[in-house]
Parts: sequence; structure tokens; C-alpha cells
Amino acid sequence: MLLRLVLFRKITKTTAIATAVALLVAPMAALAQEEKLGILRDTETEQLLRDYTRPILRVANLEKQNIQVTIINQPVFNAFVADGHRIFVNHGALLQSETPNQIIGVLAHETGHLAGGHLARLREQLAQAQTQMIVAMVLGAGALIAGARSGAGGNGMADAGAAAISAPQTVIMRSLLSYQRQQEESADRAGVKFLTATQQSAKGMYETFKRFTNDSLFSAHGADPYYQSHPMPAERVAALEEIARTSPYWDKKDDPALQLRHDMMRAKISGFLERQDTVYRRYPLSNTSLPARYAHAITTYLHGDLNNALGQIDSLIQVQPNNPYFYELRGQALIEGGRPAEAIPALRKAVTLSNNAPLIEILLGQALVAADNKANTEEAINILRNAMARETEQPIGYTQLAMAFARKGDLAEADLASAQAAFLRGDNKTAKDLASRAKTRFAVGTPGWVKADDIVSAKLPAGQKKDGPKFQFETGSSQNRTGHLLGPGRQPDSDASQ
Repeated sequence: MLLRLVLFRKITKTTAIATAVALLVAPMAALAQEEKLGILRDTETEQLLRDYTRPILRVANLEKQNIQVTIINQPVFNAFVADGHRIFVNHGALLQSETPNQIIGVLAHETGHLAGGHLARLREQLAQAQTQMIVAMVLGAGALIAGARSGAGGNGMADAGAAAISAPQTVIMRSLLSYQRQQEESADRAGVKFLTATQQSAKGMYETFKRFTNDSLFSAHGADPYYQSHPMPAERVAALEEIARTSPYWDKKDDPALQLRHDMMRAKISGFLERQDTVYRRYPLSNTSLPARYAHAITTYLHGDLNNALGQIDSLIQVQPNNPYFYELRGQALIEGGRPAEAIPALRKAVTLSNNAPLIEILLGQALVAADNKANTEEAINILRNAMARETEQPIGYTQLAMAFARKGDLAEADLASAQAAFLRGDNKTAKDLASRAKTRFAVGTPGWVKADDIVSAKLPAGQKKDGPKFQFETGSSQNRTGHLLGPGRQPDSDASQ
């Protein structure tokens, strides 16, 4: 499934302490009442990022922690960790990283946050700061009340009360920001350590930081360093360069095959997410490299010229006949072009070559269902069930499964699959209604009945998920995240070609 978009809905409350926390850990959206972040899913990109992170996680002793890299649909160059099991990276960071080593350096830095337990420690600091702030406010409020009771003669006491509230808050905030700066510096050092242990250069990490130094320095000109959640840019880059150059692998280059995979990933992101004129500025028609041709084929199909796009995709397949993602692209283009039956052979090939990647299996299941041939029904059910066993949070998979069961005449399973899809989309009422109906069609105590009963009994937090006609919605909090690689202020032009 190529760059399917899932939306994260983030809601923050601008209470005094929440605002203080947000300013500390999410400076780019500190005062946002509501913000949406899209998550991008793509087998090719996710596999490459797994290959990038696997050796880093191994030397960090995190290999068994099931840590995943999640791609955010944001053009800003940034990455962060928000829990102990996921590294979030903006697609802008992937697109703007010209070499594998540059983005691997970003991932090594974020792994440093995970290995250092920075999120848990930050939460402890925030809890302590909240307690201190409450005490300060209580004491200050007491002085204010005493001043009010004293009348005009109590003005001095009232002023002292106001100072008793504001001054400790300033000190506490500075302390918290200083603590996070220390965490960032620690993550830098850990990142270099992990890169050296895996015999990789830290030059890409240094290049990434240095690339944005001038912009950061401009935005931070005249800023109080005590109010920065990240080390001041010039100081940070200088410190990073000092330790990075000590590595014996400083001048080591990326493997050419890995560089090609990286270039193909960037081309795919450009083709799917940038305007067509931007794609052609980035990859002119005179550029006949494989990545450029990949981007051209994608943007051509997305803009309605299906037959032309199919010819371009077929020429890519001739160059790399064992590349599963070219067959996947062909299948997706045919499905979206209203020719699902023709998509089936290409997607069968893609599934085989990708070792049964679940997102591609879901796409094949979708083609089998959309082809409207009852002979495909049992195969579609088997494929979709196998995929959903590994991709449990893809509503589209359950929707296709429901359609296949309905075509088979198995209404109990169709209702259950529809209920599961509705539940994942956040349509709790529909999910419960369908699950209740499914329970009446299953024998009591059977696996299907139990699953339906779980949905009926489940309580979905208010506002957790909302569904639109095409997107899936999930919740995420702008609080309790750390590791903004470059800090606030960087907003590159998503249309700017390189």
C-alpha cells in the first residue's frame, strides 16, 4: 500500500501547567488547541528504515523492544520520540536527507533518547516542577489575599505575592529547559557512539545539524540560552563535530546499493506528496536515472494519465524485474484507475517478491474483492485474514474482508469485520451496533461471538478517533515527547526542489 495516509489528531489544553509543558516538549505547536498529523504507511520506505535502525538498536540493547519508525506527513525536517517504542520522523527529513548516513544519524540521535530513558526522566522532572509550581502559587496566593485584606497598606504585600507566583515559575521553567538541553547533548553523544559501534560514519549526522545552523542561528539571534530547550546551534554543532571526528569511520561512504534504495525512497515521497511541477523541477525529464523515472511514473498515474504511467512502470520492471514495489505500483495504479482485475497478477507478484508484506497483501485483497468475481472470494478472505493478523489497525483491510464475507454469504463474519473496521475508524456507535448484530449470528462462546462481545463491551475514549471518507484517524498527544532534532523555527518550503 503506497504512502497511505493516516491522520493523528492531537489535542492540547492551554492550562498554565499544560502550556508550560507544551512549550518545553512541543515548541512548534505549544498553543495549538487542535492539530492534525498524518501518518504515512509504505512497505518500501518502512523496510528501508528498519534496515537503517536495526544495527543501531542492536548496539543500543534495544533490539528486542519492538521499536518502530513511524513516518509523519510533515515537510518540516524533524524527528522525535513520543513513547518508548516509536521514533517519529517527518517525511521532510527523509526527502531532504541526501544520503542514507544523514538520516541514519537522525535515527541514531533519537535512539539515544530511547536508550537514555529520557522520556521517563522528563516526566519525573515535569511532575516535580508541577508540584513546585503549585506550592509557589499557593504561597503567592496567600500573600495576595493577605495584601487585599490589609487594604491600601497591603499593596506591598500584594506585590510580593505576585512576585512569589511569577519568580518561581521562571526559575522552574529555566531548570526544565536546562534539563532538556542536557538530554539533547546526551542523545548527540549516544548517537555518535552507536554509529561508531556499527562502523558507520557520524559525518551525516554532523552535516544534518550544520545544514540548519545558519537558519537556527538567525531565529535564535538575541535569544536567552536559558530559554532554549535545545543547545544553542553553534555550540551544539561544534560539540558534535569534535566527538564525531574522533571516529575511525568519519570518511566511510554509504554502500552504493543502499544509496540507490535511499534515492528511490526519496523519489517515491516526491512523486506521491509533491505537486507535479515540483516533481519535475526536482527530477527534470532530462534526468533518466532510475529514481527520476520512478518519480515520473508515480506523478503521471496520480494525475490521470494511466496508460502512459503503466508504460513507464513497465519500463522500470524491465530494469529491475525482481523489485516488488514496481509491481505494487502497477497494481495500485490499476485499482485506482478502475481496472482491479488487471491489477491482480502484478499484486500477486508483488506479494511473492516482498515475502508476503501485509500492506501489499491488503492491496491484493482489495483487487480481488473489487474485481467482483466470486471465484476470487475464498482467496481474498484467506489473504486478508493473513494480512490483518499482522496489520491489526488497518480499517481498510477489515472493510475488504467484510465485503468478501458478504459475497460468500457469511453474514456473521461480515458483520464482525465491519464492526472491527468501524471501531478502528472511531465510529463507536456503528461498531457496537454491528457487533451486537454479529453476536446474534454467531453461536454463543465461539471465537467470532467473543470478538463481537469485546467490541460491544469496549469503551472508546471520547474523541479518540474520527473517520472521514478516505482517512483513518488516531489520537496522539503533543505532550510527553522529546527529541525534536533541530528545535523550533525550521519551516522549509515544501515546494522547493533540490
